[in-house]
Amino acid sequence: MRPLYLDYNATTPIAPSVQEAMLPFLAEHFGNPSSTHALGRACREAIEDARSRIAALLGTDPDEIVFTSGGTESNNVAIKGVMLREPPSAGGHLVISAIEHPAVTAPAGWLREWGYGVTVVPCNRQGVVEPERIAEALRPQTRLVSIMHANNETGVVQPIRRIAEICRRAGVLLHTDAAQSVGKIRTHVDELGVDLLTLAGHKVYAPKGIGALYIRSGVAVDPVIHGAGQEAGLRPGTENVPYIVGLGQAALLAHKSLDRSTERMASLRDLLARRLSDPIGPELTINGDGAERLPNTLSVSFPGVVGGELLGRIPELYASTGAACHSDAPEHISATLAAMGLSAEQARGTIRLSVGWYTSEEEIDRAADLLLGAWEALK
Repeated sequence: MRPLYLDYNATTPIAPSVQEAMLPFLAEHFGNPSSTHALGRACREAIEDARSRIAALLGTDPDEIVFTSGGTESNNVAIKGVMLREPPSAGGHLVISAIEHPAVTAPAGWLREWGYGVTVVPCNRQGVVEPERIAEALRPQTRLVSIMHANNETGVVQPIRRIAEICRRAGVLLHTDAAQSVGKIRTHVDELGVDLLTLAGHKVYAPKGIGALYIRSGVAVDPVIHGAGQEAGLRPGTENVPYIVGLGQAALLAHKSLDRSTERMASLRDLLARRLSDPIGPELTINGDGAERLPNTLSVSFPGVVGGELLGRIPELYASTGAACHSDAPEHISATLAAMGLSAEQARGTIRLSVGWYTSEEEIDRAADLLLGAWEALK
């Protein structure tokens, strides 16, 4: 029987038209974009076309888009690139939240080791980082606030616009990791009010190993990799032309289909939630319920079972017990779920189910039947 893929938050398949757009740049258009001859110019034009497509998706100017190797590099460039402009002796201070991805918490931890101040703001029981907590965390030395746009585990969307207003009044820069939200909900940078925004290609039907960072014009960021002058000197090294072209095509697809795909994914997510909650009842916890969530993401805690064991009984269902980049050891409890106040039992019983462009209603029904059957067997 065909596998059921409900792990789109971990990674998306490459869209067919994205693959088609990339192929010529893996074969005949192989020039170095820095070369002045025809082969080089063709690649340079393709890069700039992709940059324009990403800018259109984010509602910004192409000159404000820098290509990177993915979300992790974008987060590192944004956070370190702002903070390292002054030494720790100057009292630099960073604010993040308790639900951030390791691509944010790890750079923050590294900065703390070097003497920078770091404040971690908690979330409420719904997984929302309250703007008032950000305001309380700000200091005169605060240079940057980094709060994700939508959580990769629960799908809870953060009040970035309200946080941006607080940061703007305080003269503090705001970065958001939008790896999970770009292509699923509207992410216009001026509407969000952010100064820096991270995008990851493999979350939006482009390949792994490509991403982008939006940097508002006038925001000073130092490079964390040093070399030649590509990507405004912030990402030196010969550009990965095929993957940049793929990301540009993926951005075009997302831009054209955003409203339609958002509505469709929300319908599938809600159908899956009903199919699971009706037979199990109130003991089934939907994490983040009541807060705004990504239309494709359903984080559910099954009562009386361990999520990993539940999925282990359904090898044909591809889902996860949390973020794919985190430990799946039974003793590991998600930092996000712990920050939300879930008990250890609830956290261990949690499964993240995420739908995508290619998910069908028939697959939702099959997945629900398999999950309910496995839960009954284990319970």
